Amino acid sequence: MADRTNGEITIEADQAKIMGVIADLPVYPDWSDGVESVEVLDTTADGRPDRARFKFSSGPIKDTYILKYTWHGDDSVDWTLEEGSVIKQQDGTYTLIPNEDGTVTVTYDLMVELSIPMIGMIRKKAEKMIVKTALQGLKDRVDSL
Repeated sequence: MADRTNGEITIEADQAKIMGVIADLPVYPDWSDGVESVEVLDTTADGRPDRARFKFSSGPIKDTYILKYTWHGDDSVDWTLEEGSVIKQQDGTYTLIPNEDGTVTVTYDLMVELSIPMIGMIRKKAEKMIVKTALQGLKDRVDSL
């Protein structure tokens, strides 16, 4: 089993606005590096994505995969891989913690395992880059709205 990678960023917005951006999966190609398209396959009773198909391409890694989501209000969201070819395991979480100054600290926790051999050190570096760019992309997207 692979190790988890995490990072955090502080965003000047409320939890609902940030979680709204996270839940708007079809727009991910506009702000999330490597995501070419997202199709929401099923939604929850409150309209948030339950399952979604992603088309991803970054460097040597190209895959189409399906993620299953579990939403915890505007506090956090978890996802896990249901189906993929190159990506054989993916578990992630966004956690949003409000701060006293009105900002929100967003933590992104990710674990990815590929079906292709990759040296652990290189995989960990790639995960750190994914987390860093995803958090910055999320912040930039929220700031632009």
